[in-house]
Amino acid sequence: MEDAERVGATILPMDSEHNALAQALACGHPDDVLTMTLTASGGPFRTWSREAIAAARPADTAKHPTYSMGAKINVDSASLMNKGLELIEAHHLFGLRPDQLHVVVHPQSIIHGLVQWRDGGWTAGLANPDMKIPIANCLATERRLSLDVPRLDLAAIGQFTFEAPDEERFPCLALAKAALAAGGGMPAVLNGANEVAVAAFLDGRIGFADIARIVEGTCAAVSLGKDGAPATVAEALAIDREARRIAGSFLAPSRMAAGRAAGSS
Repeated sequence: MEDAERVGATILPMDSEHNALAQALACGHPDDVLTMTLTASGGPFRTWSREAIAAARPADTAKHPTYSMGAKINVDSASLMNKGLELIEAHHLFGLRPDQLHVVVHPQSIIHGLVQWRDGGWTAGLANPDMKIPIANCLATERRLSLDVPRLDLAAIGQFTFEAPDEERFPCLALAKAALAAGGGMPAVLNGANEVAVAAFLDGRIGFADIARIVEGTCAAVSLGKDGAPATVAEALAIDREARRIAGSFLAPSRMAAGRAAGSS
């Protein structure tokens, strides 16, 4: 973002939530933004119990209610880690403090992002859950592109519902918020640990609940990420390597058994 500002470039966010927020920002001045809210579908486990979530298998994570995605993103959506990573992304894209960024579960997946202004007004970005729409917005220059996509029918949808995310059943979201609040290299530590844990889950080496335990343990163990934010790609990769190394150490059978025992006590 600093490089973009230096050369006069504009970053166009293509992720549906950030694209909706960027469009909503056109309705006012950035300094007048009070909060930003990213919506989450809730993933395939939105109504599952904590015990059922812990017993989930990789095939269960593929049953996303809205989008068809790759295996890794399926797992992140099911754990709500993807929403935590999107909060971190929004912080860097829009320059808001962590306490100004929020998540709400919106199962209909029609509202993708909301901006609250300091006068009490809100601006929301609505669209059918189709990635063609934010992609087209980024490709457009002076005029919007004409797309042959199904049109949003609010009467047919009938109602929008919202829920607070349950961070006890989905602790990865809380871990991402904590990493964002800690700043420095902690978001990179979080991401690296999550990559290792998700890969192990997809390989059948750990259970779904172990993902959060590995990420939490890694974030607690990696002091490297608690210093200043990485200033170069090399520094970021060094933090990532250290996070992955420590996350990998949590995959030892004895440590996994100890973690499960602690989690059940």
